[in-house]
Formats: sequence, structure tokens, C-alpha cells
Amino acid sequence: MDFFPIFLQLKGQPVLLVGGAAAARNKLELLLKAGAQVTWVATAWDKSLEPFVDHPSVDLVQSSFEPSLLDHKKLVYVATEEPGLAEEVSRLTQERNLPVNVVDQADLCSFITPSLVDRSPLLMAVSSSGVCPRLSRLVRAKLETLFPQSYGRLAVLLGEFRLLSRERLGSAETRRHFWDKLFNSPVIEMFLSGQEKLAEKTMVQALENHQANPDPTGEVCLVGAGPGDPDLLTLRALRLVQNADVIVYDRLVSPKILDYARRESEKIYVGKKSADHTLAQEEINQTLVRLAKEGKLVVRLKGGDPFIFGRGGEELEELAAMGVDFQVVPGVTAASGCGVYAGIPLTHRDYAQSVRFVTGHMQKDGSLNLDWKSLVSKQQTLVFYMGLATLGTISSKLIEHGMDAKMPVALVEKGTTYQQRVVISDLAHIAETVDTQKLVPPTMVIVGEVVQLSKKLQWFQPNDFEPTAETPFQQP
Repeated sequence: MDFFPIFLQLKGQPVLLVGGAAAARNKLELLLKAGAQVTWVATAWDKSLEPFVDHPSVDLVQSSFEPSLLDHKKLVYVATEEPGLAEEVSRLTQERNLPVNVVDQADLCSFITPSLVDRSPLLMAVSSSGVCPRLSRLVRAKLETLFPQSYGRLAVLLGEFRLLSRERLGSAETRRHFWDKLFNSPVIEMFLSGQEKLAEKTMVQALENHQANPDPTGEVCLVGAGPGDPDLLTLRALRLVQNADVIVYDRLVSPKILDYARRESEKIYVGKKSADHTLAQEEINQTLVRLAKEGKLVVRLKGGDPFIFGRGGEELEELAAMGVDFQVVPGVTAASGCGVYAGIPLTHRDYAQSVRFVTGHMQKDGSLNLDWKSLVSKQQTLVFYMGLATLGTISSKLIEHGMDAKMPVALVEKGTTYQQRVVISDLAHIAETVDTQKLVPPTMVIVGEVVQLSKKLQWFQPNDFEPTAETPFQQP
């Protein structure tokens, strides 16, 4: 984060604007809209600024800039084309620890003005940290279409209703559960669709119902977080993450997804890797039950899809046995995500009419007991989860049961992320390829004729980017 976002109260506050360039118009309009008292210093000004010369909230000083003009100001804007003036004002202002913005010169700014979507009292600010203002305007334009003017009226109503809920509902926890329920009900959409009176009446009824029955009922939401790329999270999953009281998450969940959560939500890491479990599965089950019985909305966040080698079914069995309410949100499973991002269609009319998802995880006795004969079928794609450590056994057993030693095999390491690597070999040499390429988990193993399409169809080229975000597979 290059700039800390903050909203300032400027009603009646003294602000200094230096310069008469055309760019000053936008700053003047914003400042006056915020209710500021503007001292404007300029010896000459662009014609577009004429309407502000006699504005009652603008004190025009037609002289050169003097340092004394900085006295008692809350912040300073500079919009000038006069050589050296911007640098001088910026230096003197920052020496006084006053915030200063120099139009179109980010290196001279201690703060920047974002692109704004004004639905007062609701404000949305977008900034590119001065790197690309045009991109900020593009995002703002999208927000303008997503949030109609009715959001302003909704904000006013909710503000009034917030005061009412404080009077009627005792604890902050009770109020929060009420608001969570309200925002997950149809009432918001009812208001935005024009049924404002009906929405208000419904909100009052909901408040009365909650006042009569304040004890919250907990719930566990089993949510698939996808294979790594946070953009693959479903909209429903996003809403639940944003509303969760507690997030119980696995090792392969991207930190970017956790950033979507409320700041005050509790986050519990229960990640597992081979021979290293933060919590045993039974402890995880008990934790979910306990949190739900405390009345909390618990999001159990799992990499990929929770019902595909994610032990989601086991956890739900425990919740059902203990009478805990739950719901499930599917996610993009790692097989599909890694295949797509590696340019490998798991099925194809010419190469594979079926696909098998197989666990490569060893049994407790160290064996890998699979129906090898059924796995060796023509025109079938095999996808092995957790198969990197047992790849030698997998390849030798498949060859032993009749699979061509030249069958293409793809290894997709950290698939769908900017750290993705795709290594292609054949069944006879894949085990030694793992050693020479030093591949590490999580790595998906894809076996089948479809692998040969990767070179032609691979569209995702992470090496073309220089990501600044930390790897989504970094453990806490």
C-alpha cells in the first residue's frame, strides 16, 4: 500500500490552493463540495476558473505565493505551471507536516486525491497511487454503473436505522448478528428496486423479531476457495467470507482471499501437509462445532473444492451428528483449475472421453492401493492429487499394468498462481524429472494424451508478469 486511504472532514476548514492552471478547477469543485473555506493564491488563472473568483467560500489572493499563507491551513493543493513554484510549495508545506497535493506530480505529493463515486453519505474512492490515474477513472466509471443514486438514500435510511438498533438491541454482538441477517435478506434489494416504503417496513419488523429472539444461531459454511488464483472464488463464497465471524482455513488458501474478510473476524489456521498437521481432523471437527454453538457464522475455507479430496464430507457428518446447521459452496477444483491454466483440456473428443480424479496419497502402511487395471484405459485422463511423493510408484504401476511408457505426463506446480510451473515428460521419465526440476507441493499430476495439447493451448504465461504479492501458498 503506497498511500493510506483516509477521509477528511473539511466543512468550514481552511484550505490553501496555489496556482491558476486549468487543473485547479476540479480541486476547487471538490473542496467546495466538501464545505471547505478556500484561500486561492494566483496572479492569473485559466478562463474556466472564472466562476470561482467571486464564490463566497473562496478568498482570492492575487499575488505571489508567500510562506505565511500556509499558516493555520489543514491541507494544500498546488495547480500551477509556473517553473519551480510547485517544488517550493511542496517543500515548505511538508516541512510543516501539512498534507500537500501537487497536480500531476506524484513525487511532490504527500497525499493524492482519488477518483470519487459520490452517493452521499456513501462515498467510494479509487486510486492507482498516482501511477495511472486513467485506470482509476476507468474503475470509477464501472462503479458508477454498479451503484445507482438510490444507494445514497439507502445509506441515509440505514444510518437512521443504526441508531434505532442501538436503542433496542443491547450488546454489540447482538447488533452485529442482526445486521448480518439483514444484509443477507432480500430487504436491501427490495429498497434498491424502488420498493423503499416496503423495505423500511420490513426492516422495522426484522428488528422487532430480533429484539424478541436475540440469541443468535450459529452456522458453518463449507466453502471451496479454488486452486490458488483468488479471482476464481465464487460470488457466493466471497459474500460469506466477508460476513464471517470466524474463518477456519487450510494451507492452500490464498492470503488474498483472507484479505476479503472483516478486519475483526477471527482467523484460525488448520493447514496440513505430509506428516505435519497443525490440528488433527477430529480437533478441526470439534472446533467447528464449538464455534457454531457459540452462535458464530463460521466459514470453513478449503483449497479447491471441499468435496474432492478435501474431507468436507467428514466434517459435515460431524456437524450433522451434533445438530449444527451448515451449507456448502463448491469451488473450482484443483484438477480443473490447473488443467485449464496449463492449457490441458481434461476431456477432448479426439483424446479422452473420460477423466478420473485419483488420490496419490499413501496409506498409513506406506502402500498405494489403487485399482491399477481400471486406471489403464484408453482415451482416459488421469489426474492425481497429492501424487508428487508417490510418483515413482504411480508411473511404475501404470506401466506394469499396460500403459504406454511414452504416455505424456504433465506436472503443474502451484497451478493458477503467478508461481505456476508446467513440466511435461512421459510416464517412463516423470519420476526423475521431479528430481531434476526440484518440483515441490502442491503439484497436480495429469496423465493422458490430452497433455500433448498443452504446448498449443497454454494461454497463461505467469513469467510475463512480475507479481508483487506474496505467494498464495505461503503458510502463516
